[in-house]
Amino acid sequence: MAEAAAFQGTGPSPARRWLRRTLTVAVGAPLLAGLLHNPAPAQAAADTPVSRTVDVAIDTLTPSAPVEGDTVTVTGTLTNRGKRTITDATVNLRVGPRMDSRSEIDQVARRKGFRSDSDPRPLDAPEIDIANLPVGVPRDFRISVPVSELDLDDEGGVYQLGVSLSGQTSDARWDRVLGIERTFLPYQPEPTAKRTQLTYLWPLISSAHISADTASDDQQSAVFQDDDLAEELRPGGRLDEMVSLGKDLPVTWVIDPDLLASVDAMANGYRVKDGTGHAAGTEPNRKLAERWLGQLEAAVQGRKVVALPFADPDLASLAHRGKAVPGSLKHLQSATALAGSTVETILHVQPATDFAWPVDGAVDPSIMAVATSAGARKVIARSDSIQDDDLSYTPTAARPLGGGTTAVVSDAELSTAFQGDMVRAETSTLAVQEFLAQTLAITLEQPQDRRSVVVAPQRQPSVSQAQAMAAAVRGLGAKRWTEPLDLVAAAAAKPDPDATTAVPRAGQYPKKLRATELPVEAFRDMKTTGDELDDFKVILSDATRVVPPIGNAINREMSTSWRGRTTEAAIYRVDVQDVLQRLTKSVVLVDKSDLTLSGRSATIPVTVQNRLLQDVEGLVLRLTSSNGTRLKVDGGTSAELPITVRAGHSQSVKFPASANANGQVSMTAQLYTADGTPYGTSMTFSVKVSEMTPTVMLVIAGGVLLLVLAGVRMYSQRKRLAARAAEAEARAEAETEGEDGAPEHAAAGTVGAPAAKDTTEGDTADGAGHPSDPDADTGSESGDPSGPGEKVDR
Repeated sequence: MAEAAAFQGTGPSPARRWLRRTLTVAVGAPLLAGLLHNPAPAQAAADTPVSRTVDVAIDTLTPSAPVEGDTVTVTGTLTNRGKRTITDATVNLRVGPRMDSRSEIDQVARRKGFRSDSDPRPLDAPEIDIANLPVGVPRDFRISVPVSELDLDDEGGVYQLGVSLSGQTSDARWDRVLGIERTFLPYQPEPTAKRTQLTYLWPLISSAHISADTASDDQQSAVFQDDDLAEELRPGGRLDEMVSLGKDLPVTWVIDPDLLASVDAMANGYRVKDGTGHAAGTEPNRKLAERWLGQLEAAVQGRKVVALPFADPDLASLAHRGKAVPGSLKHLQSATALAGSTVETILHVQPATDFAWPVDGAVDPSIMAVATSAGARKVIARSDSIQDDDLSYTPTAARPLGGGTTAVVSDAELSTAFQGDMVRAETSTLAVQEFLAQTLAITLEQPQDRRSVVVAPQRQPSVSQAQAMAAAVRGLGAKRWTEPLDLVAAAAAKPDPDATTAVPRAGQYPKKLRATELPVEAFRDMKTTGDELDDFKVILSDATRVVPPIGNAINREMSTSWRGRTTEAAIYRVDVQDVLQRLTKSVVLVDKSDLTLSGRSATIPVTVQNRLLQDVEGLVLRLTSSNGTRLKVDGGTSAELPITVRAGHSQSVKFPASANANGQVSMTAQLYTADGTPYGTSMTFSVKVSEMTPTVMLVIAGGVLLLVLAGVRMYSQRKRLAARAAEAEARAEAETEGEDGAPEHAAAGTVGAPAAKDTTEGDTADGAGHPSDPDADTGSESGDPSGPGEKVDR
C-alpha cells in the first residue's frame, strides 16, 4: 500500500509552494488579529458541530473525471438540521491543492465538519445566494464551473472539491460555515506514460437454494428450499442487474457454478417446498431463469470467466474447523472437480478453475494449504491481509509464494469502496469519486512503472452497490491512467521484487471473521451424511438418481454464503440428513411376530421391503441364532443369503432351521452390503421350539383314526339312502304298468334290472351315482320287505 509517497515529477515547484505559504501568512495575520479582538465569533466559527448544522449532500458530479475544456457540474441538496432558520446564506465551491498521497485522500474522506486550517478557500464565483433556509426543508442546488476556472495544474492529479454553505442564525449574527461536504476531483487531461493495469472482478454468487430432495419424475426435477432466487432474476433484481451492467464492462466474471446449476434447474422445470411436500414452480419464474441464462451466456462470450469450486466453499472454515473432522477435504475436491464441467455445459465457455477466493481475502498458512489442496494454484488475497507496510507505493498484485502457488493480492481500499448502503445518490457519488481518485493516485505514485492492481469486491453486491461499481468502472473508460486486464493475466504479471510474499501467521487472522466461521459440528454433520450416502449408493441399481443431488447438497453445506446465518445453515444440514434417511429407510426388514417351531426342522422366512423407485441389489441378509445349541440356522449359528428386491416390492428369504432342544431362542436379522457393512437397523424376534413327543403322536393318530371312521360311517349311510330311493322308484314303475294291463309276472321280472342299473348310473338328490360307488351285482329282487335276519346289499 502507498501511504506516504509524494507524486514524483508532478508536484508544485518549490517557488510556488513558497508563494502559497507566504500568502497564507499574509492573509492569516490580520485574520488572527481580528479573531483576538472579537473572541466570541472566533470560538463559534471553530466549533465543529456548528459547521455541521446544514447537511450538504452532493448527489452528482459530472463529469466524474473532467479534462481540459469540460465544465464541472455539481448538484445536491441542502437540509437545515439545526433549530433556527438560516439567513443570508451562500453556497460556494472549494477546490483544494493537489493531494500528494493515498493516505491524504483517506484523511480527507474521513474528515467531518469544516476545518479552517485544512479546507481550501471558496472560489469567488460561482456562488448561490439563499435568503433563508428553514429547518428540515431540503433545498436543491446546482453549481457549474469551467475546468479552466478551477486552478488545476496542467500535470493533473487528485484534488479536493467541496461544497459549503455559510450563513447566519438568529442567535449568531455573523457569517460562518454551517455545513460542508467534500469529494474528490481526479484530473488527468492527457494519458499517463505508464497506465496502471486494473482488474475488476465481477462476482456472480448467491446463497444455496436447492434442497437435497428431488421429484419422482423421470427428470428428477430439483426441489428448491424457497422461491427467493426468482426475485433476484427479475428485471431490476440483484442478479439481473449484475448481468445487465457487467455485459458492457471490461471485467472478469467470477462465477459460482452452483448458481448456474440452480438457475438451469429452474429453467427446466422445478418444484418448491410447500409444507411437508412440494409444489410445481411457476411458468413465469421458469421463463425468468431461461431468459437470465441466455443473457449471461451472451455476456461472457469472448470474456475471461473464473469458476470457483461448486457452491463457493468456505476455505477458512474448512482450514480452521473442518480439518479436525476426517474426510472434510474430499468435499472441496469434489466441488473443484465439478466446477469446470458445470460452467462449460451451461454457458459453453471454458473457465479457469485454478483460483481460490477465501472470505475477504484473509489468509494464513492453513488457509493457503487448504486452498491449494484441491488443485488451485492462485489464491485471491487482500492487501489488508498480506501487507506491504515498508513500501511507499502500491505494488503489483501477483506474489509468487513458491511451490507453484501465486497470491493475487487485491487492493483493500478499492475492493471495499462500495460496501455499505449505496442507495442514496450522495453515498454512491462520493464512493465513485474516491475510487477514481485512488486509482489515479496509484498511477502517479510511480508514473515511470506499469503496475497491475486487482479489485475484488464483496461476493454478493446489492443492486445499488452493483450500480455504483459499474459507474466507477465506466469512469475509467477513457483509459487516461488505467487500462483493463483480466484476472488470468494479472496472476501471470511480472511481480514486484520488493513486494512481500510473507503469509500472515494464524494468530493474525481477523477475530471478527473467525467468529462467523462454520462450527466443527457442521463438518461432523457433513461426514455423517457422506458416510451414509456411501453405504447407500452401493445397493442401488441406478445411483445417479441419488448421489448427485445429495452430494451437491453436502457441498452447499460448507458454502461461504452461510456466514452470519448460523441457524439457517443448521436447518439446511438437518434437511439434507432427513432426505437421505428417508431414502435409506425405504429399504427395510419387515417386522416379524414371535414364531413357534414344532418339530426338529422347519424354515424361517424373513421379508425385505423396497419402497424406492429403483431396484436394490448387492444386499446380503444374515439371520443369527442366539443359541446355536438349541436352534441352528442352516446347520450353524448364522446363515447368509443374497437378496435383490425390485422397485416397490417385497421379497421373502427362507432360512432352513433345525431344533435340538425345546425352549425360546432369540433370532436377529440384519442386512449387509457386499463389503460387510451393516445396512439399516437389525430386527429381532423370538422362536419357541416345541419337540413332537410319542404321547403327542399317539393323540394325533387317535384323532386321525376317529376322522376316518366317521367318514366310513357317513359313506355307508349315503349308500343306504341311495338304494332305498332306487327301490321305491322301481316299485312305482311296476304299479304303473300293472294298471295298463301288462302281465303281473312280466312287471315283476323287469323291476330288478332297471333298479340295479339306476343304483350305479342314475343321479339322485342324495348323491347316488358317484364314480367311486360299486356297481350292482344282484338279480331281480322281490318288492316285499326283507324277512328277519336277511342281509341285503345296498
